[in-house]
Amino acid sequence: MPKKTLPRIRAVEAAEAPFTLRVQWISGDENTIDLSGIIHTFKVFAPLRTDPKLFRQVHPGEHGTDLVWNEDIDLANDTLWRLAQEQSGATMSAEAFQAWRKRHAFTLDTAAKALGLSRRMVAYYEEGKRPIPRTVALATRGLELTNSHPGSFIEFCRH
Repeated sequence: MPKKTLPRIRAVEAAEAPFTLRVQWISGDENTIDLSGIIHTFKVFAPLRTDPKLFRQVHPGEHGTDLVWNEDIDLANDTLWRLAQEQSGATMSAEAFQAWRKRHAFTLDTAAKALGLSRRMVAYYEEGKRPIPRTVALATRGLELTNSHPGSFIEFCRH
């Protein structure tokens, strides 16, 4: 199996929106990444919630494999790359999600049931109001495969 190589970080700076960074990868690609979900979820990032000056002190770590704010707060490039892919729609676009739902003749409710999500979250994904996480994109692909079997989970969800 070929070795998976994640892009390394060349440069980073705080963007205008709160908890948002502009990241330049060594490959030359650039992404604006919203970290608000992570920052408001995990205790380790609590100092960033209340100190905008600390948030702006972000810099690439050694070898571009992480972001560093101080000796206690850092973020790995694989997490950053995953967020960049999800937020850019590269993981799964809203249009692809909607096409998946329509291909299976799912209502918002049946899609929510099949994916183990709320109806509201399915609507957010479909409207492009929230990035589609990799786990949800993978679940849609898995459900595509199970649909080819009689008595599949998709059939169960329709009832």
